[in-house]
Amino acid sequence: MEPLGGAEFAPDTTYLNTSSCGLLPRRAVHAVQHLAETNATGRRGEGAGSFESLAAVRASFGRLAGVSAERVALGASVAVHVGLIAASLEPGAEVLLPEGEFSSVVTPFAVRGGLRLRHVPLEKLADEVRPDTALVAFSAVQSADGRLADLTAVRAAAEAHGARTLLDASQSAGWLPLDAGAYDYTVTGAFKYLLCPRGTSFLTVTEEAQESLRPIHAGWLTGEDLWGSNYGVVSPLARTARRYDEAPSFLSYHGAEQSLALVEEIGIDPLHTHATTLAARFRTGLTALGHTPVPVSGPSAIVSVPALEHRAADLRRAEVYVSLRAGNVRASFHLYNTTADVDRALDVLAG
Repeated sequence: MEPLGGAEFAPDTTYLNTSSCGLLPRRAVHAVQHLAETNATGRRGEGAGSFESLAAVRASFGRLAGVSAERVALGASVAVHVGLIAASLEPGAEVLLPEGEFSSVVTPFAVRGGLRLRHVPLEKLADEVRPDTALVAFSAVQSADGRLADLTAVRAAAEAHGARTLLDASQSAGWLPLDAGAYDYTVTGAFKYLLCPRGTSFLTVTEEAQESLRPIHAGWLTGEDLWGSNYGVVSPLARTARRYDEAPSFLSYHGAEQSLALVEEIGIDPLHTHATTLAARFRTGLTALGHTPVPVSGPSAIVSVPALEHRAADLRRAEVYVSLRAGNVRASFHLYNTTADVDRALDVLAG
């Protein structure tokens, strides 16, 4: 398989680590460089970036997530989005989470205090939703090992018991189709499979869920009248999810505008086929070498292998870049990867 994206990418290593950080397309690099250079000269006048770029990013992610731009809030990290949701829960509320869930999804609820956190195996998540469960918070794809949640079952169980849902799409958005409107909240760190610079993340919130979500870090950018909200208390706040925006890093978001445009041009379905086909080839090769990858319930772009930590140094010396997560060697595949990348990693492990 040849890479997707044409001349936008030119990795000079065998990079199998998108689950940690995606490679930036050239157009995103150029956008960041251009903004930095213009800010250095003072030629932009007021501000350090374009609000038109922010609007374009919001709309682009909305299209990729299947929701309107009005349902998308911009931020810098998943943890801040989750902290916003945690702060809005009633004291004593139960939050149901998978065991081993990524810390940015778990910790904001723990440090909030006054909540009941219950952790269960991922495969039992839907079965463990109870009438007193206030929120089910989970990732579509587990960071540690690439396992996929049963999205349909969890949504159905939450609806049956009146629980809200929070989906983290950080390890899936960009290769797995996302229907953000099917969840009360979604959070997405965009610097992985969406190929954006660090400092870009997205929160989506349904209109119903917005009624009880407090904008605890509201500032002038969250006002309905953007340029009329510079002094004093901001009132009224934006009627849309923009009321939850963090003050953006314009450098990151100028790059994100270009990255998301590229993802839209290629399309999620081709990206899904490309990434999961390469991952399946890697799984098959690992099995042939006598290794047993962590089993997954469906096609995943992430492959994790226990008991291979001792080979991580060999891979790094050969400039094959993977991660060590939860005791596993984790490889992740995306549009810039090829069959040659898969075979290179297998050759190193075979040696």
